[in-house]
Amino acid sequence: MNKLSIEKRAMILTMLVEGSSMRSVSRIADVSINTVTKLLVDAGIVCAEYQSEHLVNIKSKRVQCDEIWAFCYSKEKNVAPADKGILGHGDVYTWTAIDADSKLAISWLVGRRDYEYAEAFIGDLAMRLSDRIQLTTDGYGCYINTVEQFFGGAIDYAMLVKIYGEETKGQKRYSPASFVSSEKRVMSGNPDIEHVSTSYVERQNLTMRMGMRRFTRLTNGFSKKIENLAHAVALHFMHYNFVRIHKTLKVTPAMAAGVTNTLWSMNDVVSLIDAKEASKDRSRGKYKTK
Repeated sequence: MNKLSIEKRAMILTMLVEGSSMRSVSRIADVSINTVTKLLVDAGIVCAEYQSEHLVNIKSKRVQCDEIWAFCYSKEKNVAPADKGILGHGDVYTWTAIDADSKLAISWLVGRRDYEYAEAFIGDLAMRLSDRIQLTTDGYGCYINTVEQFFGGAIDYAMLVKIYGEETKGQKRYSPASFVSSEKRVMSGNPDIEHVSTSYVERQNLTMRMGMRRFTRLTNGFSKKIENLAHAVALHFMHYNFVRIHKTLKVTPAMAAGVTNTLWSMNDVVSLIDAKEASKDRSRGKYKTK
């Protein structure tokens, strides 16, 4: 079986994280769409595993959380009655947590926007932090009990509740509603009001929409399978945390947070894939010799 070179696979992954659709990558790289899909799946698996293992004991002081909307298979209004309520059909949200200083994406979760996923997301975030933090979220009610459940009183927590005007209709219906005002609500502890903000995590939402074609609004490049959406998100954050130099910090977020002292390249991500495949081959060999 022919195998693409490390350089070509790195080029394909780079195009994916820079906002190209899978079919455009297939045409430019002159490979089949199945090749691009398999590479995305392989990369997503190793990127999720690596970051789950290494994004721990994060010495953060200020964390911001938010949820970003996308859809899978079809828009929510077009979901067939038989598929209503099935995750992967209609609205899908990606929960994200970012360190306000290092800009490190500490935790994320692809799923529904409900209490079950809020619980899983906040629980994962809590396990990755080593110190007391100041946490800011939007006004979504599911955060209140989950933050209390996993952090208790060992946190300075505030909500930034934003109020918007009526949704725009007609030709401007895809423009965001006009911002009216915001309110900073202290939920627990003693948060510094000046740092009650979700600006960095909301800017990360824009980075996700620009870097992943499947998050673009009004596109036919949306995800058809939620598993591939999760793989794309894991690859995106691997590139964001370890590969791409932050223009303000002059280093990657992972380097700024002390997770690594090495600047990664996409070739290194491909090497993770090869290492996992080699490990599987060795395991199969041991099994056959018994």
